[in-house]
Amino acid sequence: MGHPSFAVRPRGHHSHFKTGDSGPRPPQHAREGDSDTMVLPLARGLAVLAAVGREQLWKGNKEIALLTGLAPPTVSRLLRSLTALGYVQHDAARRKYRLAAAALGLGYGAIADGEIQSVAGEEMRRFAETTDTYVTLGKRDRLDVVVVESFLGGHAMLALDMMPGTRMSLAASVAGAALLAALPEQERAYLQETLARRAGRDWTAQRRRIAEKISQVHHIGFCISPGEWVPELSSASTPILIPGRPPWVLSCIGRTSRIPRVRLEREIGPQLALIAQLLQEKLAVHLGHHALDGS
Repeated sequence: MGHPSFAVRPRGHHSHFKTGDSGPRPPQHAREGDSDTMVLPLARGLAVLAAVGREQLWKGNKEIALLTGLAPPTVSRLLRSLTALGYVQHDAARRKYRLAAAALGLGYGAIADGEIQSVAGEEMRRFAETTDTYVTLGKRDRLDVVVVESFLGGHAMLALDMMPGTRMSLAASVAGAALLAALPEQERAYLQETLARRAGRDWTAQRRRIAEKISQVHHIGFCISPGEWVPELSSASTPILIPGRPPWVLSCIGRTSRIPRVRLEREIGPQLALIAQLLQEKLAVHLGHHALDGS
């Protein structure tokens, strides 16, 4: 079903927050000796937490030790503490660990922005209902787009789960291309170099598709994907630019049979771009008032 790296899962299968390919390691002095500038147990604990969260797979003590560069006994002590605090779940039968709800809550808290979501929510809900689609609001986390808010139209007929926390690759989603289009040229070039190293031989096709979507955003204000990554799904995305904030992306996803290319181009995409413009104006006023109030 479509491109294998498209990170949306069927309903009931969640793609949770995860760390990067290698995950952060504590600095060398945090593994070998003391430092006057860093709380070493905290640095080591965070490195273990990041390693456990990588790909959200169950991991054993030895694998975590290899990922972090820490001694296995140190890893064992830290895992016991993290489990007791509710950040890590331990499966005694497997003798392995994975992230627990408290850690996932930290991840969501890091990317969420209540002010933006509260302003955008009503417009998103209305658009989802009138178009019978899934409307999502996302932002970049490393090489992914993370959904932070979503609304499903009552008659959308989509067996798709785009709940907050769902991740989509920057390189393999129309939302990712829309976000890349909104970034400064230097930052976009750096990210594309990183994506190229990760994609390997797949990069040639991905780069061509990304360039096409970026061009669409720059020329018409939105980009579309009429069943390109997942044949059964078509989508449109547009960036939201908010002063003093990183760019966000507003997306609309529906069944290809119900939103073919012509509807994406003439109805869904233009309406989505208008909503993004409206949200930009509302947020500029809303956030400006908060700044004046000192809140």
